[in-house]
This record gives sequence, C-alpha cells and structure tokens, in this order.
Amino acid sequence: MTDNEGSKALDRKGILSESSLQVDQGHEILTLRPSQLSDYIGQEEVVETLKIAIEAALQRKEPIDHVLFHGPPGLGKTTLAYIIANEMAGDLTVTSGPALEKGGDLVGILTHLNEGDVLFVDEIHRTPKSVEEFLYPAMEDFAVDFVFDKGVHARSHRYRLKGFTLVGATTRVGLLSAPLRDRFGIFRSVDFYSEYDLVKIIRRSAMLLEVEIDDEGAAVLAKRSRGTPRIANRLLKRVRDYTQIRADGVVSKGSVEEALSLEGVDKKGLTSLDRRYIKTVIEFYNGGPVGIEAIAATLQEEADTLVDVVEPYLLKIGLITRTSSGRKASESAFRHLGFRVQKKMFS
Repeated sequence: MTDNEGSKALDRKGILSESSLQVDQGHEILTLRPSQLSDYIGQEEVVETLKIAIEAALQRKEPIDHVLFHGPPGLGKTTLAYIIANEMAGDLTVTSGPALEKGGDLVGILTHLNEGDVLFVDEIHRTPKSVEEFLYPAMEDFAVDFVFDKGVHARSHRYRLKGFTLVGATTRVGLLSAPLRDRFGIFRSVDFYSEYDLVKIIRRSAMLLEVEIDDEGAAVLAKRSRGTPRIANRLLKRVRDYTQIRADGVVSKGSVEEALSLEGVDKKGLTSLDRRYIKTVIEFYNGGPVGIEAIAATLQEEADTLVDVVEPYLLKIGLITRTSSGRKASESAFRHLGFRVQKKMFS
C-alpha cells in the first residue's frame, strides 16, 4: 500500500478505529513493533509478569500459560502476542473472533499448530458460542472432540493437539463468558500510556522511520496521541508527510500543530467524532444524563464503536462521566468546546 492509499484509508476510517486498519499491516508499521520484551516501552507490570512466565516456561520446556489481554484498542495487545511468540521461539497465527464463523474454522487452525506456537485471537469476546466450545478442551487438555453421526449411532473421537499458547485480546472483557475467561492462566489489563512513555515510543518510531523530530515536537505529538501508541504512530506518519512537503523536514512543535490541525486533532487529542459526541450530549440532551443508544442514534454511529473507541479516552480525561441514568458531559467538557457553563448543572 502506498502512502497515498494509506492516507485515503485513514480519511475514511478516521484516526480512530476499533481494530487495525490495512495501513497498520504495512511494512513500515510492522517494523515499528518491538520484537522482545526488553524493547517494549510502558505497561511495566504486564511486561514483568510476562518475563517471569516466559522464563519459567522455557526452563520447564513447556508452553506458557494461555494469556488474556483486555483494554481499549491500540495499546499493544497484538504487539505483546508477537513478542510472546518470538520469545518462545514459536510461530504466531493471527485471527479474530468474528472470523471464526464455524467450529471447522477453528479446528483447522488448531490442528496445524506446532509445539510452542502461539494462536492470537483478537476481539475474542465476539467468538460465536458454537466455536467457543471447541476452545474449552483445546485450552485445558490440548485436544478437540469430534462427534460422528447422530442419535443412537453418535460417537466421539478426541484428536490430540500439540502444546500451544492461546493469546486472547478483548476491549469488552465483560462480554467474555465465564467458562472461557476462567481458562486463561494469565489475565492482564492494558491501560493508556503516560505522555513520558509515548515520547519514548515516538522517538523510537521516528528513528526507525528515519524522521528527525525535536523535543518539543515529540512532546506535543505525545500529548495529542490519546495515550495510545497506535494513534501516536499514525499521527507521526501524517506529520512526517506534512513536514516533508510544507516544512524543512524536521518535525517541530509548529509543524506538529499545523499537521494535526489539518487532521482535525485538537490540543487534547480529540477528533471530530469525539467533539461531535460531546456536542450531542450538550446541545441535544442539555449535558445529560443520556443513554448511549440515544447518542448513537443522533450521531448515526454504532453504539459499540462509541463504547469501544470513543468513550474510554473521554472517560479517562474526565470529559464524560457515566452514571446509572446515562452519560453526562463534565464541566471541563463544556469549557473545552467553548460552551457556557451552567453552574446549576454541576452544583
């Protein structure tokens, strides 16, 4: 994919997306992924847990326990799966819950895994129930059960699998069934990154992309990256393009601000969809509380997109609050978008 095609894909999808875009699978982005835990920046507790588990598994010469990562999109869950496979010297097979439509799809993948391989299932909470049931014996006993014939002639056959590790990723851990969740040995939450860690990620990515960036430019870019490495890398590429054509080739504070203004990303990292979401709550529903389905209907967006992609960051920075009766815009949200604060609403 060319840079121009990648830009068009981002224009259609926006800076935010529930999952990786095609542009994220390009050579440049894939080379930005660290291949070892020692190169991974941020998520210190998660990294330490994995270091211990991997070292212990290698000493015992057995696969690492099945791992479940949960958290908002773009925080490195897929990257951690790549690292686990690399550290365990196994091959990585990548799929997603919605792609596993039938039990046969999953069985075909499982039977082709070799000893020590890693199977990564993104959006694992969207795996159909009929497929999920094949995972239970596969995760516990490294086996899959086939049933032949029906009725009184029914008979089952157990096919032994080679020892593998299942790495699951989900943005909606509450939608994961209890039987599946309980079969993961390592269960870790992946949280938003600090600006300090994002600056280090941006500097590393800039070095790999051969982009010159100064301290102020990296700091501004980190501040507007929503605490998310995936977004930081996408924005870095857009700023690189802008600097190459409209500036002197060095990414500075000024070029970052100009490029991101063109992308519709404001000082807090909010995109046009974020601002439309907040404006809807304020203008149509007097600041809330309002249900997510009503907001989605007004915006003509999927409720799941708002819950998985938009809300986590707005909740994190305190622009939106969740109450038992719905979503409310905070006082800082009114101020950020230039609305007059009505004190009686917050008294």
